[in-house]
Amino acid sequence: MSLAGAASPLSDDQLLAAYTWDENGGETQRPVFRFNFVVSADGAAAVDGRSGGLGDDADRRVFGLLRRTCDAVLVGAGTVRAEGYAGDLVDAPSRSWRMARDLPSHPGLAVVSGTLDLDPGSPLFAEAPVRPLILTTAIAPPERRRELEQVADVAVAGARTVEPEQAAQILMEHGFGRVLCEGGPRLFGTFQAAGLVDGLCLTLAAVTTAGNAPRITAGTPELPPRPLELAHVLRSGDTLLLRYRSPGPASV
Repeated sequence: MSLAGAASPLSDDQLLAAYTWDENGGETQRPVFRFNFVVSADGAAAVDGRSGGLGDDADRRVFGLLRRTCDAVLVGAGTVRAEGYAGDLVDAPSRSWRMARDLPSHPGLAVVSGTLDLDPGSPLFAEAPVRPLILTTAIAPPERRRELEQVADVAVAGARTVEPEQAAQILMEHGFGRVLCEGGPRLFGTFQAAGLVDGLCLTLAAVTTAGNAPRITAGTPELPPRPLELAHVLRSGDTLLLRYRSPGPASV
Protein backbone atom coordinates (compact mmCIF):
# COMPACT_ATOMS: atom_id res chain seq x y z
CA MET A 1 0.00 0.00 0.00
CA SER A 2 1.39 3.40 -0.92
CA LEU A 3 0.42 6.99 -1.26
CA ALA A 4 -1.13 7.58 -4.67
CA GLY A 5 1.66 8.33 -7.10
CA ALA A 6 4.39 6.93 -4.83
CA ALA A 7 6.15 3.60 -5.25
CA SER A 8 7.24 2.79 -1.68
CA PRO A 9 4.87 0.75 0.49
CA LEU A 10 3.82 2.22 3.83
CA SER A 11 4.69 0.70 7.19
CA ASP A 12 2.10 0.44 9.95
CA ASP A 13 3.57 3.52 11.64
CA GLN A 14 3.33 5.49 8.41
CA LEU A 15 -0.26 4.36 7.92
CA LEU A 16 -1.14 5.39 11.46
CA ALA A 17 0.36 8.80 10.76
CA ALA A 18 -1.73 9.05 7.58
CA TYR A 19 -4.84 8.19 9.59
CA THR A 20 -4.27 10.75 12.31
CA TRP A 21 -7.42 11.75 14.18
CA ASP A 22 -9.23 14.94 13.26
CA GLU A 23 -10.43 17.61 15.60
CA ASN A 24 -14.12 18.33 16.10
CA GLY A 25 -13.97 22.11 15.91
CA GLY A 26 -12.64 22.46 19.43
CA GLU A 27 -15.74 20.94 21.05
CA THR A 28 -13.98 19.36 24.00
CA GLN A 29 -17.27 18.32 25.62
CA ARG A 30 -17.97 15.63 23.02
CA PRO A 31 -15.97 12.87 21.34
CA VAL A 32 -14.39 13.00 17.90
CA PHE A 33 -16.46 10.76 15.61
CA ARG A 34 -14.75 9.00 12.71
CA PHE A 35 -16.77 6.77 10.37
CA ASN A 36 -15.26 3.92 8.37
CA PHE A 37 -16.89 2.24 5.36
CA VAL A 38 -16.05 0.23 2.25
CA VAL A 39 -18.05 0.65 -0.98
CA SER A 40 -17.99 -0.76 -4.48
CA ALA A 41 -17.23 1.47 -7.46
CA ASP A 42 -20.96 1.70 -8.15
CA GLY A 43 -21.85 2.67 -4.59
CA ALA A 44 -22.85 -0.60 -2.90
CA ALA A 45 -22.11 -0.77 0.81
CA ALA A 46 -22.63 -4.53 1.14
CA VAL A 47 -22.66 -7.84 -0.72
CA ASP A 48 -25.24 -10.37 0.47
CA GLY A 49 -25.94 -8.07 3.40
CA ARG A 50 -22.34 -7.81 4.60
CA SER A 51 -19.68 -5.19 3.99
CA GLY A 52 -16.95 -7.80 4.45
CA GLY A 53 -17.60 -9.10 0.95
CA LEU A 54 -16.21 -5.87 -0.50
CA GLY A 55 -12.98 -5.48 1.47
CA ASP A 56 -9.58 -6.85 0.45
CA ASP A 57 -6.36 -7.31 2.44
CA ALA A 58 -5.55 -3.58 2.28
CA ASP A 59 -8.99 -2.63 3.58
CA ARG A 60 -8.74 -5.17 6.39
CA ARG A 61 -5.29 -3.89 7.34
CA VAL A 62 -6.53 -0.30 7.64
CA PHE A 63 -9.65 -1.53 9.43
CA GLY A 64 -7.48 -3.07 12.14
CA LEU A 65 -5.19 -0.06 12.43
CA LEU A 66 -8.12 2.32 12.83
CA ARG A 67 -9.32 0.26 15.78
CA ARG A 68 -5.83 0.34 17.27
CA THR A 69 -5.96 4.06 18.02
CA CYS A 70 -9.59 4.60 19.05
CA ASP A 71 -11.06 4.71 22.55
CA ALA A 72 -14.22 2.92 21.49
CA VAL A 73 -15.91 1.31 18.50
CA LEU A 74 -19.49 2.45 17.94
CA VAL A 75 -21.79 0.24 15.89
CA GLY A 76 -25.50 -0.27 15.29
CA ALA A 77 -27.24 -3.45 16.40
CA GLY A 78 -28.10 -4.38 12.82
CA THR A 79 -24.43 -4.29 11.84
CA VAL A 80 -23.53 -6.34 14.92
CA ARG A 81 -25.93 -9.06 13.81
CA ALA A 82 -24.99 -8.92 10.12
CA GLU A 83 -21.22 -8.87 10.61
CA GLY A 84 -21.00 -11.23 13.58
CA TYR A 85 -19.21 -9.02 16.12
CA ALA A 86 -17.62 -11.11 18.89
CA GLY A 87 -14.39 -11.52 20.81
CA ASP A 88 -11.35 -9.27 20.58
CA LEU A 89 -11.71 -6.09 18.57
CA VAL A 90 -7.95 -5.78 18.10
CA ASP A 91 -5.12 -8.25 17.47
CA ALA A 92 -2.12 -8.96 19.70
CA PRO A 93 0.22 -6.38 18.05
CA SER A 94 -2.45 -3.73 18.53
CA ARG A 95 -2.91 -4.66 22.17
CA SER A 96 0.84 -4.36 22.73
CA TRP A 97 0.90 -1.03 20.88
CA ARG A 98 -1.91 0.32 23.05
CA MET A 99 -0.42 -0.82 26.35
CA ALA A 100 2.94 0.69 25.43
CA ARG A 101 1.13 4.03 25.19
CA ASP A 102 -0.77 3.65 28.47
CA LEU A 103 -4.03 2.92 26.70
CA PRO A 104 -6.40 0.13 27.73
CA SER A 105 -5.44 -3.07 25.94
CA HIS A 106 -8.84 -3.17 24.22
CA PRO A 107 -10.99 -0.30 22.98
CA GLY A 108 -14.51 -0.14 24.32
CA LEU A 109 -17.50 -1.35 22.33
CA ALA A 110 -20.71 0.69 22.20
CA VAL A 111 -23.80 -0.71 20.48
CA VAL A 112 -26.80 1.39 19.42
CA SER A 113 -30.06 -0.54 19.85
CA GLY A 114 -33.32 1.35 20.21
CA THR A 115 -35.34 -1.81 20.88
CA LEU A 116 -32.68 -3.92 22.62
CA ASP A 117 -33.09 -6.69 20.05
CA LEU A 118 -29.87 -8.36 21.19
CA ASP A 119 -29.23 -11.82 22.60
CA PRO A 120 -27.54 -11.55 26.03
CA GLY A 121 -26.18 -15.07 25.54
CA SER A 122 -24.56 -14.34 22.18
CA PRO A 123 -20.77 -14.33 21.62
CA LEU A 124 -20.95 -10.53 21.42
CA PHE A 125 -21.30 -10.54 25.20
CA ALA A 126 -19.98 -13.98 26.20
CA GLU A 127 -16.64 -13.41 24.46
CA ALA A 128 -16.29 -9.66 25.07
CA PRO A 129 -12.87 -8.74 26.53
CA VAL A 130 -14.42 -5.57 28.01
CA ARG A 131 -18.00 -5.00 29.14
CA PRO A 132 -19.96 -3.48 26.23
CA LEU A 133 -22.02 -0.32 26.46
CA ILE A 134 -25.51 -0.36 24.93
CA LEU A 135 -27.15 2.93 23.96
CA THR A 136 -30.92 2.56 23.88
CA THR A 137 -34.23 4.40 24.27
CA ALA A 138 -36.66 5.06 27.09
CA ILE A 139 -39.30 2.90 25.36
CA ALA A 140 -37.09 -0.19 25.09
CA PRO A 141 -38.72 -3.24 26.76
CA PRO A 142 -37.87 -3.20 30.50
CA GLU A 143 -37.48 -6.98 30.63
CA ARG A 144 -34.95 -6.93 27.79
CA ARG A 145 -33.08 -4.16 29.55
CA ARG A 146 -32.86 -6.14 32.79
CA GLU A 147 -31.53 -9.16 30.91
CA LEU A 148 -28.90 -7.17 29.05
CA GLU A 149 -27.80 -5.30 32.18
CA GLN A 150 -26.39 -8.62 33.38
CA VAL A 151 -23.81 -8.59 30.57
CA ALA A 152 -23.46 -4.93 29.55
CA ASP A 153 -23.84 -1.34 30.70
CA VAL A 154 -27.14 -0.01 29.35
CA ALA A 155 -27.77 3.73 29.00
CA VAL A 156 -30.80 5.63 27.72
CA ALA A 157 -29.84 8.07 24.96
CA GLY A 158 -33.23 9.23 23.77
CA ALA A 159 -36.96 8.94 24.32
CA ARG A 160 -38.16 7.05 21.22
CA THR A 161 -34.94 6.92 19.17
CA VAL A 162 -31.27 7.06 20.10
CA GLU A 163 -30.30 10.72 19.74
CA PRO A 164 -26.71 11.28 18.55
CA GLU A 165 -26.20 14.26 20.88
CA GLN A 166 -27.23 12.25 23.92
CA ALA A 167 -25.15 9.30 22.76
CA ALA A 168 -22.15 11.62 22.44
CA GLN A 169 -22.60 12.82 26.01
CA ILE A 170 -22.80 9.28 27.38
CA LEU A 171 -19.74 8.17 25.41
CA MET A 172 -17.78 11.16 26.76
CA GLU A 173 -18.86 10.31 30.32
CA HIS A 174 -17.39 6.84 29.77
CA GLY A 175 -14.05 8.38 28.79
CA PHE A 176 -14.36 7.70 25.06
CA GLY A 177 -12.85 10.75 23.39
CA ARG A 178 -12.06 9.16 20.02
CA VAL A 179 -14.88 7.03 18.66
CA LEU A 180 -14.59 4.87 15.55
CA CYS A 181 -18.03 4.32 14.02
CA GLU A 182 -18.36 1.20 11.88
CA GLY A 183 -21.96 1.55 10.76
CA GLY A 184 -24.46 0.86 9.71
CA PRO A 185 -26.01 3.30 7.26
CA ARG A 186 -28.72 4.52 9.62
CA LEU A 187 -26.16 5.37 12.30
CA PHE A 188 -24.13 7.33 9.75
CA GLY A 189 -27.24 9.12 8.49
CA THR A 190 -28.42 10.23 11.91
CA PHE A 191 -24.95 11.44 12.92
CA GLN A 192 -24.71 13.40 9.66
CA ALA A 193 -28.07 15.02 10.38
CA ALA A 194 -26.82 15.97 13.85
CA GLY A 195 -23.58 17.45 12.48
CA LEU A 196 -21.44 14.98 14.43
CA VAL A 197 -19.34 13.47 11.62
CA ASP A 198 -15.76 14.67 12.03
CA GLY A 199 -14.07 12.28 9.62
CA LEU A 200 -14.83 9.62 7.03
CA CYS A 201 -12.48 6.82 6.00
CA LEU A 202 -13.75 5.30 2.78
CA THR A 203 -12.32 2.32 0.92
CA LEU A 204 -13.29 2.28 -2.76
CA ALA A 205 -13.23 -1.35 -3.91
CA ALA A 206 -12.50 -1.96 -7.60
CA VAL A 207 -15.67 -3.98 -8.15
CA THR A 208 -19.24 -3.38 -9.26
CA THR A 209 -22.29 -5.18 -7.91
CA ALA A 210 -25.47 -3.65 -9.41
CA GLY A 211 -28.65 -4.76 -7.62
CA ASN A 212 -30.27 -2.89 -4.74
CA ALA A 213 -27.47 -2.88 -2.18
CA PRO A 214 -27.68 -0.05 0.39
CA ARG A 215 -25.58 3.09 0.38
CA ILE A 216 -23.35 3.90 3.34
CA THR A 217 -25.95 6.35 4.67
CA ALA A 218 -29.68 6.00 5.24
CA GLY A 219 -32.44 6.60 7.74
CA THR A 220 -32.89 10.37 7.46
CA PRO A 221 -34.48 12.73 4.95
CA GLU A 222 -32.10 13.94 2.26
CA LEU A 223 -29.73 16.56 3.65
CA PRO A 224 -28.23 19.56 1.87
CA PRO A 225 -24.78 18.71 0.47
CA ARG A 226 -22.07 19.15 3.09
CA PRO A 227 -18.48 19.68 2.01
CA LEU A 228 -15.62 17.40 3.04
CA GLU A 229 -11.87 17.97 2.80
CA LEU A 230 -9.79 15.22 1.21
CA ALA A 231 -6.96 14.41 3.62
CA HIS A 232 -5.29 11.65 1.60
CA VAL A 233 -5.56 9.06 -1.15
CA LEU A 234 -3.81 5.72 -0.67
CA ARG A 235 -3.61 3.01 -3.30
CA SER A 236 -3.21 -0.75 -3.02
CA GLY A 237 -3.41 -2.30 -6.46
CA ASP A 238 -6.76 -1.15 -7.82
CA THR A 239 -8.19 -0.35 -4.38
CA LEU A 240 -8.30 3.28 -3.22
CA LEU A 241 -8.34 4.20 0.46
CA LEU A 242 -9.62 7.71 1.04
CA ARG A 243 -9.69 9.84 4.17
CA TYR A 244 -11.95 12.86 4.43
CA ARG A 245 -12.42 15.32 7.26
CA SER A 246 -15.04 17.91 7.97
CA PRO A 247 -13.73 21.43 7.34
CA GLY A 248 -12.18 22.83 10.48
CA PRO A 249 -8.90 22.99 12.43
CA ALA A 250 -5.93 20.84 11.53
CA SER A 251 -5.56 17.24 12.67
CA VAL A 252 -4.19 16.26 16.07
